[in-house]
Amino acid sequence: MNKIILGDNQAIFRAGIAKVLASEEDFRVAAQCSDMARMVLAVDTYRSSIVVFASALRPDMADFMNRIKTAGSRSVVIAENGESASSYTAQGVRGVVYRNTTGAALVDCVHKVVHGLTCVQRPADSAHNEDEDSVGARVRDRLTPKEMKIVALIVQGCKNKEIAQRLGTTEQVIKNYLRSVYDKTGVSDRLELALFTIHHRILAAAAAEAVSGLPAAAPAANGIQAATSTLQMRSA
Repeated sequence: MNKIILGDNQAIFRAGIAKVLASEEDFRVAAQCSDMARMVLAVDTYRSSIVVFASALRPDMADFMNRIKTAGSRSVVIAENGESASSYTAQGVRGVVYRNTTGAALVDCVHKVVHGLTCVQRPADSAHNEDEDSVGARVRDRLTPKEMKIVALIVQGCKNKEIAQRLGTTEQVIKNYLRSVYDKTGVSDRLELALFTIHHRILAAAAAEAVSGLPAAAPAANGIQAATSTLQMRSA
């Protein structure tokens, strides 16, 4: 079993990526981190791991890569579109993917790094990015405000019962809304919905904004969200 340490300051993407990785039988998400302080603690705690981190965390690369090397771990960076992959590989990062990567491509990259290979994805061209943005925008415009909240909470790993409690309604109502969301997005289950959302940044941003006023879920006691079975995408 390969331990994964995941760090991203964008909660909706972090939750979605965790679901993608946790769905693999040979991966275990040991920690999710929202900032560099937690990332450093996780790297020091969970040795011999694959460290998947967003460049948006702005780590001190020299120090961070030294910690990863000392821990016997390997790293994969989630770079922002437009960033140079070579600036990371030159510092010892073994895998480079971009924010708009697909779930399958991310999993493939992590698997290659696990096996000691280097994996560098090419950033999508501008035409592809514009097409992806238009798909996300169309779906965003079709979803109601409540459906958008439900999408965001699904990506964060909430089950129907928790979603109902946070939105002040019933589980049956949430199930009815989900059927409508599936029809509008063209997906068939919760995992596909999470992957679809994180792949379309306009939709993901709208979902994150939709739940910005909702009470946050209780944080883990040690400041690092340990991966549990709730990371697995299951029917509520």
